[in-house]
Amino acid sequence: MRIGIDASSLGGGGGITHLTELLRHADVRASGIDAITVWGSEATLARLPHDLPWLQLEPQSELARGLRARFTWQRGKLTELASQKCDVLFVPAGAYGGSFHPYVTMCRNMLPFDLREAARYGASWMLLRLLILRSAQKRTFRNADGMIYLNDRVRDLVGENGKRKTTVIPHGISERFRFAPREQRSIDAYDREHPFTILYTSIVDVYKHQWNVAEAALQLRAEGLPIVLRLAGAIYPPAMKRLQRVLARDTESIVKFEGEVAHAELPRLYRDADLFVFASTCENMPNILIEAMAAALPIACSSRAPMPDFLGDAGVYFEPTSVADTARALRQLITDEALRATLAERAAARAAQYSWERCARETFAFLADVASAR
Repeated sequence: MRIGIDASSLGGGGGITHLTELLRHADVRASGIDAITVWGSEATLARLPHDLPWLQLEPQSELARGLRARFTWQRGKLTELASQKCDVLFVPAGAYGGSFHPYVTMCRNMLPFDLREAARYGASWMLLRLLILRSAQKRTFRNADGMIYLNDRVRDLVGENGKRKTTVIPHGISERFRFAPREQRSIDAYDREHPFTILYTSIVDVYKHQWNVAEAALQLRAEGLPIVLRLAGAIYPPAMKRLQRVLARDTESIVKFEGEVAHAELPRLYRDADLFVFASTCENMPNILIEAMAAALPIACSSRAPMPDFLGDAGVYFEPTSVADTARALRQLITDEALRATLAERAAARAAQYSWERCARETFAFLADVASAR
């Protein structure tokens, strides 16, 4: 079996991590793979493995010229290349305008399909971009021969037409995020010089609600709890303005915003934290949440779906749009070391089911199934 992969829309972040781990964990002999060819920009392909004998990386100069050039390349040159070099085409980014079949795609981003959450952007270029992406992905999904979802709930939101093969394959978690549960200490063992550290790693965005978490942290510190909140992530400027309004009132530097942190540095942040908080209201597969679970951290988590599907009974839930409820969940964990210990162990156990070996095995098996059906 020859597999082609369209990486033209993978600019970085989770998409590159997913593809890199798939390739690294591919068992080509067991999967019946003869060769895998990946097409993308030079910058994208430079971040993929270069030491796999069965992997061919073919940079495409056209992809450095913008969205219109990418669309033209998919419709023309990619269709020709795929016809020559593969039995099935994998389009992990979810948008494809070419005519080659069979192809398999993925639903990775929930924002284009959750209009209530998309409306948080107001009348903006970001909202227009999401609506355009929604249209392009719906067309891609409708014409696909195979669809990969990351969780069961997404099927209902995106919709099915009954004409394609579908499967659910969650992403994996790198082993470097897995830690043994640590001994939990009473909050009385902390003080202002050695504070209890709450961590939230995620892009500062309109559906991540960092400003509510920061406000809750200020309230808890005012109650006398010796805590600090560490925030790490890239920024969406309008959301960052909301966070900055809270930071302007933080005269004691209780909230420490560290900006974007390289993915390779994240395990250090998890290792140094005492508690993790996740306040998102829109996720497909919450990889950051599962990283914190694997790190055996006690977790205060958004009650919005699909977070409870992944965390189960291993966390304390709160309504992320409510500062008071966010503070309640954090307070409950901070002041109860026995509860923290129990939930940390449960979280690590639940995270054990997510591996890149499993993700790669099931993905390539599904690609083979779609190819044989044609």
